[in-house]
Amino acid sequence: MFKSILVPTDGSPLADKAIKAAVEFAQSNGGKIVGLSVAEPYPYAPLTDGSITVDAQSYEAKMREMAQTHVQKIADAAQAANIPCEICVRQSFSPFEEIISVANNYNCDIIFMASHGRKGLSRLFVGSETQKVLAHSTIPVLVFRQD
Repeated sequence: MFKSILVPTDGSPLADKAIKAAVEFAQSNGGKIVGLSVAEPYPYAPLTDGSITVDAQSYEAKMREMAQTHVQKIADAAQAANIPCEICVRQSFSPFEEIISVANNYNCDIIFMASHGRKGLSRLFVGSETQKVLAHSTIPVLVFRQD
């Protein structure tokens, strides 16, 4: 039933748990894994007196490099378990939209992802990419939360 599993990762230890579970699930069900990490673009902001600007190209290259490192963990775990795996890195200010897009483009059946369990006002102000994926996904989402 669930043969194509999307695993978005931010490189956190909780995301690593989702990776491990996805690999085990794929192994027991003859599935494949699609790994995704979304790199954050340079946050353009108006300059103010005394502000320091970081080179946007250097920043974005570093973010893509980090995202590539994150998805490589997925590829390595899948390879060690002899599970077919494709990985991709996207760049967006809206990670949840990229997660939904990749799930559709790769015909995924389910999404395994982490949630960091923000509560109260921090959840309202910061927002939850997991919550947005849950609200917009047309396929099942398995959420791993902190204990």
